[in-house]
Amino acid sequence: MSKLIINGGKPLNGMVKVSGSKNAALPLIAGAILCDETKLTNVPRIKDVESMLDIVASLGGEYKWTGENEVTINTKNLQSKPLPEIARKLRASILFAGPMLARFGRAELPYPGGDIIGARPLDTHTNSFITLGAGICNGENMCLSAEMLSGGKIVLEESSVTATENILLLASGIEKEVEIRLAASEPHVQNLCNFLVKCGIQISGIGTTTLKIRGRKLPLKNTTHAVIPDELEASAFAVLGAVTRSNLTIEGVEFEYLDSVLLQLEKMNVNFLASGNSIKIMPPDKPYKSFRIQSGLYPKLVTDHLPPFVVLATQAEGTGLVHEWLYEARQSYIRELIKMGANAVIMDPHRALIIGPTPLYGKEVTSYDIRSGMTMVIAALAASGKTTITGVEHIDRGYEKLEERLKAIGADIARVND
Repeated sequence: MSKLIINGGKPLNGMVKVSGSKNAALPLIAGAILCDETKLTNVPRIKDVESMLDIVASLGGEYKWTGENEVTINTKNLQSKPLPEIARKLRASILFAGPMLARFGRAELPYPGGDIIGARPLDTHTNSFITLGAGICNGENMCLSAEMLSGGKIVLEESSVTATENILLLASGIEKEVEIRLAASEPHVQNLCNFLVKCGIQISGIGTTTLKIRGRKLPLKNTTHAVIPDELEASAFAVLGAVTRSNLTIEGVEFEYLDSVLLQLEKMNVNFLASGNSIKIMPPDKPYKSFRIQSGLYPKLVTDHLPPFVVLATQAEGTGLVHEWLYEARQSYIRELIKMGANAVIMDPHRALIIGPTPLYGKEVTSYDIRSGMTMVIAALAASGKTTITGVEHIDRGYEKLEERLKAIGADIARVND
C-alpha cells in the first residue's frame, strides 16, 4: 500500500488548476447508457472514473480516451446483465440502476460500498423506483424489473443527490411526466440535467428542489458535454492557501456554485480576491477568526466542504463549533488532527469544538475517506515536520494528479510504496 510523506510548515506559491468534478463525472458516465455514443470533456483521470468506465465495458460498452481529459463512450452494443463485482466497492455504481432499468426493463447490481462515513441507505432510490412501476427483489444483489414504467410524482424522503440523479436517469426513458419534489439541487445534479436536456429530454426547474422531467424513446441523442469544475477542489485549495499563509491562485473556478464557501472564507478573515475564474489567496492581514462551521443542504455549505475548514479552525482565534448534521461517522479526521496537536473536543457523532489557534506537528495519520484524505494533506502541509499519511487509496479515488499539482506550487510531498 502507498503512503504520502509530507514535510510541511512552509508557505506555498504559484497557481493550481481545478480539475473536473468527480461527483459530476460519475452520473454522466452512467447516463451514457441512455445514448449510443457520448463524448465527455474535462473528465478527471481518477480511480472512481476508471471504475465506472470499466463497469460500462463489462456490460459490452466501449470507451476510449481521445484526449488527456476527454473520453468517448459507446454503448450501442450494451447487454442486459448483472453489474460486475467491482460495483460493490463503488458507491456511485448505484447510478447504473436507473438507466439500466430505463433501457432494458431490468437491472441487477451488487449493493454498493464507498466511503465509510455513516449510514447511507438506499430506500430513497428503491421507493422512487417502485413509485414509477418497478419491482424490487432483495438478495445478495439488488434486482429491479419493470414491464411498464409510468410517470408520477415522487416526494423524496431526503434530498439525496444520488437518488435525484438516479430518478432523472430513469425518467429520461419514460415518455410521461415525472415530478421530483424535495430534489437535490447540487452543482453536479444541475450538470446532469443540462446533459440530459442536450440529449433531448425536457426538464424544468433545474437548480431548484422541484424537477419535472418528460422522457423519450431510447436511445437519446448523441452529445458532447463538459464536466463542471470541481467546487470541492476549489474550496480545499483555498483553505490550503490560507492555512499555509501562501500566495496561491486557484484557476478554473466556477463561482456560481461557491457562494457559501466564499462567505465562510470571509467570515474567518481569509485574505482573498475572487475575480474572473480564479481565487487568489494571500497571506493574512489580520488573525483568522473562528466561526461556526455547519453543513447543510446546497446552496449552504455541503458536508464535503466541511473537513478542510476544520483545519483552518485550528489556526483561528477562538472556539468554533463544527456541526456535521448528515453523517454520524465522519469525524474520524478530527481524531487525526488531535494527534497532530489540534485542541478539539468531539461532543457527539455530529458535533465538535475546535479551540485555536494551535500549532500542528507532523505525525503518522490515516485517511479514512476521500475528503478526510485531502484534509490530512492540507493539515500536513500546514504542520511543522514530517507527516506520513496512510489510506492514500481514498485520495486517489477523488483527486487527479494531486502530488504533481502540489509539487508545482512548492509542496514537499512524495509517495512511497510499502
